[in-house]
Amino acid sequence: MIKIYALFFLIALPTAMYAQAKVGDLTPYERNTNQTATYAQIISWYQQVDRQYDQAKLIEVGKTDIGKPLHVFLLAADKQFTARPDRVTLLINNGIHPGEPEGIDACMMMVRDLLKANKLPKNVLLAIVPVYNIDGALNRGVSRVNQNGPESYGFRGNARNLNLNRDFIKAEAENTKAFQTMYQSLKPQVFIDNHTSDGADYQHVLTYFATQKDKLHPTVSGYMTQTFQPELDKRLTGQGFPPAPYINSFSETPESGLLGYNDSPRYSTGYAALFNCFGFTLETHMWKDYPARVKASYAFDESVLRLCERDAQTILANYRKANEEVRKQTNFPLSYKLDRSKTDSITFLGYEAAYKPSEVSGLKRLYYDRSKPFTKRIPYWNNFVVDVQVDKPRTYVIPQAWFEVIGLLKRNGVILQILPKDTSMAVSAYYVTDYKSPQRPYEGHYIHSGIKLRSESQTIQFYKGDYLVLTNQPTNRYIVETLEPQGVDSFFAWNFFDSSLDQKEYFSDYIFEDTAAELLKKDPALRKKLDDKRASDKAFAENADAQLDFIYRQTPYYEKTHNRYPVYRLQ
Repeated sequence: MIKIYALFFLIALPTAMYAQAKVGDLTPYERNTNQTATYAQIISWYQQVDRQYDQAKLIEVGKTDIGKPLHVFLLAADKQFTARPDRVTLLINNGIHPGEPEGIDACMMMVRDLLKANKLPKNVLLAIVPVYNIDGALNRGVSRVNQNGPESYGFRGNARNLNLNRDFIKAEAENTKAFQTMYQSLKPQVFIDNHTSDGADYQHVLTYFATQKDKLHPTVSGYMTQTFQPELDKRLTGQGFPPAPYINSFSETPESGLLGYNDSPRYSTGYAALFNCFGFTLETHMWKDYPARVKASYAFDESVLRLCERDAQTILANYRKANEEVRKQTNFPLSYKLDRSKTDSITFLGYEAAYKPSEVSGLKRLYYDRSKPFTKRIPYWNNFVVDVQVDKPRTYVIPQAWFEVIGLLKRNGVILQILPKDTSMAVSAYYVTDYKSPQRPYEGHYIHSGIKLRSESQTIQFYKGDYLVLTNQPTNRYIVETLEPQGVDSFFAWNFFDSSLDQKEYFSDYIFEDTAAELLKKDPALRKKLDDKRASDKAFAENADAQLDFIYRQTPYYEKTHNRYPVYRLQ
């Protein structure tokens, strides 16, 4: 395994620019519990911990879009800061949305308490990203109008106005590139992303969603749902934070029932799931006071840490088994849909919802009556079924021209082989026959959906320096879900291959008329195809240009690369 020192180098920020703090001191948050630490205070704090304790190391892992370094903070009881197969790696991410900063402050306190009490687990490497969206953290203000404190906090978007929790496949932000490099070095088995909720009002301080259970490898999923989560919920309840699933509902109010969250690979936990890591997105309730939210975040993160310590051997065995079986797996789901036929139920602590006239519009508005709390069982739909699936090829072939995709594969731990010489190969090629794109951009892209394909066997010339991707790797899920066009977060969906949809050569009607007429005389089968199409399609029969184009596409003059997806399947 590549040692982390080979990928990262120690930070060398001038410490004089920050106020000095000892780890025994109160954190900035604890000095004023309606304040969250600034970026400068965060880095100063972790630098000081690094200096004080041999079991701690603050490491720079890359740059961010705003030019500041991204850090990971490592805690290891044995002072060995590399991922190893004999201990669990727990990765905690903070400040992906800096306006949701509870995890930032909670982790600082947890670090201090673990070190002061000398209670670091011996079988867990704890890795903490102090603040991920540094760009947004520096842009402090009060942009979350529905949130109850702190007084000032960061902004959701980064320096390029990207939502970093939608960037884990396209990886446009420098933040994401640094994160992926770090992630593939650490190879965590368990992951936490700390957030704050939006939406309905209810009694719970703490809600969360786990990696969608039906997407995980069965061994990892079974342990997570049957062992880890029940014990986690029990511990949180015992600390005064009875949890509920993330509030994702069919209607305005939660009582009608909650929906499981389908965290596709664009999200942090969905990305982690591609590598057989189970994760949790913590969502503390926006309208609870800030100290309660920080305490809940602390309780959640520490409880997950202690369960990793308790079940380290099981977690590691499950991870190894999943990696080995994914290496051999032949069929891969590409998208999922909610199964409404299977309903579970959960205990929900809510407030009665009602409607009253709006003082703004005079029309009906929703409100929650905190004087009328309730506890009731409500429906919970958290079962997903495969919507689209595909058999993997033995190998994918990618021309070297698609260097952005090749770079993403390499950064995410995929092993590629380089063609040593020009080679002609018989492959299966996809043609994109239909897709839908929105009218407005989403995270800077017009993401494709409803993708329809046809497959054609062809012999194609490849060149020295093109790439082979064998599908016998533990990273198979990442490979297949990004390279198969129908994947909900495939590289094709994210517009990496849009130039393949362009037609480069055309015909002149007045010249091609004669060529088309001659072709129809010589090819009765083509004439029949045209007649059948005219008979079945009135608009086509009345459109001369469409008929010429129909014939043109049947000729050798029509370019074979139009709509041909430029990643090929080798069986």
